Amino acid sequence: MKRTLVVGVDGSPESRAAAGWAAEEAVRRDLHVHVVHAWLWQPLAVPVVQDRGVEARRAQEIVDGTRAELTRRHPRLSLTAEVVPDVPVPALLRAAKVAEMLVLGTRGHSALAGFLLGSYGQQLIASAECPVVSVRARDGIATPGAAGDEGAAGGEVVVGQQGGAEESADVLRFAFEAAAARRAPLRAVRAWSLPPVYAYSPGSMWVAEQFGGLEPFEKAALEQALEPWKAKYPEVEVVAQVQQGSAGHVLLSAASDARLLVVGRRIRESALGPRTGSVAHAVLHHSTCPVAVVPHH
Repeated sequence: MKRTLVVGVDGSPESRAAAGWAAEEAVRRDLHVHVVHAWLWQPLAVPVVQDRGVEARRAQEIVDGTRAELTRRHPRLSLTAEVVPDVPVPALLRAAKVAEMLVLGTRGHSALAGFLLGSYGQQLIASAECPVVSVRARDGIATPGAAGDEGAAGGEVVVGQQGGAEESADVLRFAFEAAAARRAPLRAVRAWSLPPVYAYSPGSMWVAEQFGGLEPFEKAALEQALEPWKAKYPEVEVVAQVQQGSAGHVLLSAASDARLLVVGRRIRESALGPRTGSVAHAVLHHSTCPVAVVPHH
């Protein structure tokens, strides 16, 4: 049975762009696409005419239209589609429980304000157990594939690496798989900043001195994290970039012409519930290419 990629749709230009990207990715990786439209009849407490039958037919038309469009573009695509009687967040989280990734659409240059009305998209990215890819609809283009990453043909896959080799393993695995599927170069970026005065300690300074300073230490950490993945994917051309500065700013600069930007999200609960993390939050708001957020421990 093929591995599955789930994409949420609602008939908007943003969700059509997401569906197009999902289909292209499925063809690259030989995945099955499962299209989900969450629709739950909830009469509004306002004096307007509401027809449950009409709304139900519209929901089914969204799914059928997406299926027809993707099948026309990719005749051999393995594809299923359904209307799920639930609200978006639980419906898509449930559908993506055993998926390779979940694909969502975002609108123009606003942050996660696309087909999931902002907060829904943020909840999904913060809570999903699988990688979530945010695909931006550009300049009102709604045709599947038009807002994908093929417009940046020849562009790199960019991945942000943080922490140690084990901590970043899931993020790097996803990035190397994406680069290999696209036959694209991979740029691995590690941003670093000078620690505040109170963070200096004899132990930390001794470690830095063994590598000739803080920047050589960061370069060595990046190379150590990349080593097993370079061995597993020898066909992927890798560029290692270590740069001082804010991780969000450094990644956005590196990914200005990228086909895909991959970042991590640490799995942890806060008093306010699941969080996307500051780096993922920054790139989701400002990246012009698709962004994959990969959960990791």
